[in-house]
Amino acid sequence: MIEAKGLRKSFRTGRRRKTAVVDAVAGVDLNVAEGEIFGFLGPNGAGKTTTLRMFATLLPPDDGEARIAGADLRKESALVRRSIGYVAQGGSTWDDVTAREELVMQARMHGIGKAEARDRAAATLDALDLTEYGDRNCKTYSGGQRRRVDIALGVVHSPKVLFLDEPTTGLDPQSRAHMWDLVRRLRDSGVTVFLTTHYLDEADALCDRISIIDAGLIVAEGTPSDLKREISGDVVIVDLAAADSAGAPEPATMLKAAKLLTDERCVHSCEAIDHTLRLYVDSAATAIPQVMRTLGSQGIEPGAIEYRRPSLDDVFLAKTGRTLAD
Repeated sequence: MIEAKGLRKSFRTGRRRKTAVVDAVAGVDLNVAEGEIFGFLGPNGAGKTTTLRMFATLLPPDDGEARIAGADLRKESALVRRSIGYVAQGGSTWDDVTAREELVMQARMHGIGKAEARDRAAATLDALDLTEYGDRNCKTYSGGQRRRVDIALGVVHSPKVLFLDEPTTGLDPQSRAHMWDLVRRLRDSGVTVFLTTHYLDEADALCDRISIIDAGLIVAEGTPSDLKREISGDVVIVDLAAADSAGAPEPATMLKAAKLLTDERCVHSCEAIDHTLRLYVDSAATAIPQVMRTLGSQGIEPGAIEYRRPSLDDVFLAKTGRTLAD
């Protein structure tokens, strides 16, 4: 449903002689199958929204090629637009207009007749559990209700592909859960969903496949489970916050602890993050006693030690050298 090869986009920054060229998207290759939820995961500034805007024909690519629902992105942009829905991060509802009026207008702008536009608006309101609020002005809606109207505007014309840019940013946990259910229902109805996110739990729970982008380049792609399986064993997190009397560990203590644990045979790699050390080991049950003995022998007492299975943040760290939060 979405194919891209070597897609690039650069921007000029600065003024006059101090201008510089920034590669927002440095060469993206993607293949998204029909009827799947595909997640584009990465930090702010990684190139997610720029890629999405190119797919939606809002930005012309500088290089590369892409096809959306079988239409060439460069040569058949009008046909692409007929096949897609696009929901921007900032939303698109008007305060003093009802959701029903918005939806009828959106359908009409897609060339749908008046009677059918009204029918589609009613059906979309019902499908997204908005009928109760459909004839109230949008300024009276909660954030979650307003975001559902945004998505309704993106699907009222029955697109084959729906692009969602950070669909749950700013929503409370309950509204996020409702949004996840809505996205799954759209997928089950046959819509291919391409969403950007910087929430690890969202990508893990919602997406059939994900692609991790960093600095304009894709660094990993696969199902969440497959990506996490690339990092074998367990992750042991050693919190050194209470290792010194001042509460936070001194830099020298962090360096000493990292050096000691890196040299342990049971530790594959060690990453220092704030006041913690993240250790990658084969077995936490074997590694934790050895970690405690090694640190204790040098007078370093951890505030806490915990372990877990590898997460998408560990995948991101392994692929980029830093965490998504960083």
